[in-house]
Amino acid sequence: MATLPEDKLDALTKRFDYIEAAMSAGPAAEEFVKLSKEYAELEPLVRPIQAYRKLVADLESAQELASSSDKEMAEMASAEIAELKPRIEQAISEIQILLLPKDAADDKSVILEVRAGTGGDEAALFAGDLLRMYQRYADLEGWKFALLEETPGEMGGYKEVVANITGKGAYAKLKYESGVHRVQRVPATETQGRIHTSAATVAVLPEIEDIEIDIKPEDIRIDTMRSSGAGGQHVNTTDSAVRITHLPSGIVVTASQKSQHQNRATAMKVLQARLYEEQRHARDTARSESRKEQVGSGDRSERIRTYNFPQGRVTDHRINLTLYKLDKVVAGDALNELVSALITEHQAAQLAAMEGVS
Repeated sequence: MATLPEDKLDALTKRFDYIEAAMSAGPAAEEFVKLSKEYAELEPLVRPIQAYRKLVADLESAQELASSSDKEMAEMASAEIAELKPRIEQAISEIQILLLPKDAADDKSVILEVRAGTGGDEAALFAGDLLRMYQRYADLEGWKFALLEETPGEMGGYKEVVANITGKGAYAKLKYESGVHRVQRVPATETQGRIHTSAATVAVLPEIEDIEIDIKPEDIRIDTMRSSGAGGQHVNTTDSAVRITHLPSGIVVTASQKSQHQNRATAMKVLQARLYEEQRHARDTARSESRKEQVGSGDRSERIRTYNFPQGRVTDHRINLTLYKLDKVVAGDALNELVSALITEHQAAQLAAMEGVS
């Protein structure tokens, strides 16, 4: 039977009990808020630990009864032991996953960027399909979805589109979507029925607070310009579009909705997310000599998934998983099957790495 670090479990449960008692004592409002936050972070971990220890105690009691001279009592105890052991194994597995190191950004909302890659108009149409897939998935998860910036394709879809997905845990699930998504299908403009291969690039960045990234005023250049559009009444006739250039990194962000004030705020939000992600990437690279684990790496140049329409299948190349339900995945309804499999694979890799170290 697998084991757990009992000393660590003791420390967690003792801290949880202390916080629970301190909250019951009626502390000042500011202290109560602080304690409540820590309580909320610990409870999802400590409750399973308490349940696990209750199972272990029940097992020990049953094992004592199993040696009873009372035959009927011993048989009942043996049956209880047979029931308890797999439940304890399951509880241990769940707690091992809960104890894995957390990505500090997992609870954050995200900035989602989708860009058409190779494939011309078909790539732009595919970028639009991906955006709708993520919008539907966000709806199913109860997250808020808002477009921040869009550059439409000539035949539909998007050359580039940026969205904000707001909700706790959005980054934890969507971070596995970063990379190159490839589509194989017959474009609507193809007269001879030939299958074309196109691609779109997805980047998922954790949305961060202003205090997490310090952007000095002298490090940015802000330009205003006239918004571009499809023509007619949709063209903005005022200089409301904003372009922010971060001079040290060379990152350029634009926003071109109706309000210049809102565009500044939007562009700064996206800039902060990109700078934060650059820092995370540099830190993670420095910590690891080789990045063998591709799941969740966030590498935008990595081809992660293929959507094959003629065969109705979606293949995630990182975990060699193929689902023959392409329509449901692209609609967003079955995307969580891929996301869940990626999370499970990532957790398994983490557990294996920890066991290799111990």
